[in-house]
Amino acid sequence: MAEPIKIVGFETHDVRFPTSLSGDGTDAMNTECDYSSAYVSLLTNSELAGYGMTFTIGRGNDIVCAAIKEVAARLVGKEIEVLFANMGKTWDYLVADPQLRWIGPEKGVIHIATGAVDNALWDLFARAREKPLWKLIVDLSPAELVAATAFRYITDALTPAEALALLEAKAGGKAEREAAVRAQGYPAYVTSAGWLGYSDDKVARLTKEAVAQGFNHFKMKVGADRAADLRRGNIIRAVIDDPAHLPAGAARRDPGAPALAGKNAGPTGAVLMVDANQVWDVPEAIAYMKNLAPLRPWFIEEPTAPDDVLGHAAIRNALQPLGIGVATGEHAHNRIVFKQLLQARAVDVVQIDSCRLAGVSEVLAVLLLAAKFGVPVCPHAGGVGLCEYVIHLSVIDYVAVSGSMERNVLEFVDHLHEHFVHPCSINARGRYNIPDKPNEGYSIEMHEGSIAEYEWPHGSYWVANPKVRPPERGL
Repeated sequence: MAEPIKIVGFETHDVRFPTSLSGDGTDAMNTECDYSSAYVSLLTNSELAGYGMTFTIGRGNDIVCAAIKEVAARLVGKEIEVLFANMGKTWDYLVADPQLRWIGPEKGVIHIATGAVDNALWDLFARAREKPLWKLIVDLSPAELVAATAFRYITDALTPAEALALLEAKAGGKAEREAAVRAQGYPAYVTSAGWLGYSDDKVARLTKEAVAQGFNHFKMKVGADRAADLRRGNIIRAVIDDPAHLPAGAARRDPGAPALAGKNAGPTGAVLMVDANQVWDVPEAIAYMKNLAPLRPWFIEEPTAPDDVLGHAAIRNALQPLGIGVATGEHAHNRIVFKQLLQARAVDVVQIDSCRLAGVSEVLAVLLLAAKFGVPVCPHAGGVGLCEYVIHLSVIDYVAVSGSMERNVLEFVDHLHEHFVHPCSINARGRYNIPDKPNEGYSIEMHEGSIAEYEWPHGSYWVANPKVRPPERGL
């Protein structure tokens, strides 16, 4: 009889990329971003391994790696098939250490560290079944998917029985939806033309390139200067609303079509969104957005503190007469914050983050909550590895949970994909291609050479470029 496969150890790596040199990732709150990965490998007594990470923007990445070690140690010695048999129960176990829980609970560094470990375990599960992660999950029965979900603290808004009924109602069309998304790709929007640190000329050039690549949803960072925001927004609008910039043979999209209704689409069917990255108090957010109303954005993202549920509701109510919605979620600590945002009718768009939440099992809870409340999910992906992660989550949502991708768009930033063994990609229609390799799991395995080059502080890049090493602390 073969020895059961067990988790026998783990490795962590503090990987940091010098994106602050080019202004990539900059916004009104985060003015210097070195995209970083707190990376973990779960090792077994076989050739199987699972890979996961959480995203930071530089300093503090080592703190997250230290927390990952504490969480991953809870899995050492466990048989993988026992863990896989009930991933919801396994998730409960990961967050149940009372001493580690005390430094959360279920928020902050310990929670995003748990996200890296839970994601690595799901990656291991998918690789063991020789399926991409999304395919592993959509092939689960409704009952199995419910069992894999984290329900604690949200049953006042969604019970397991309600989730089961929701999934069973969508189960009959899964095969058809899977075929459709494989053929078409998943709708995407582009952020990498609108970073705050870019010059006007660079914004215009990158926007034209994005239009030529087939994108029709565009996001711009705002909040540092109203006049500059209006100027940059008008630069983007001038490009995306001009049919002369459309790809050869591409037709204008109908702004009144169901997929674009209520999004303030321009004459070519292009949509603009804006993102303040939490920089405003509530009254300031309302006043500032009234000044940006001429740009006709679909929504303002993260207008205030990410856990201010009532503040988001007040902003949404004030902006509704202007036709501007509210989106948030990339910094929502956990499923409970999403529950409250939905209960308070505080958001028009839910923006899950693949590793701010504590892994796939908690993400499934938020997808199910959003489906019950009828709010579209447009995941956050502005960071290293996040695009690779979230295409799986959006396909799960479409095929198994909400059954719709008509109004959904998934963020795309064109940075650092070359460092992954299975990088995401965009087709000629501005849509994500669907991961299809049986050995790619959650698509987050990083090239060993990239780790060796960019591991902090002794990777070859950082040793060779001491003048660009970010300071360990600011004064």
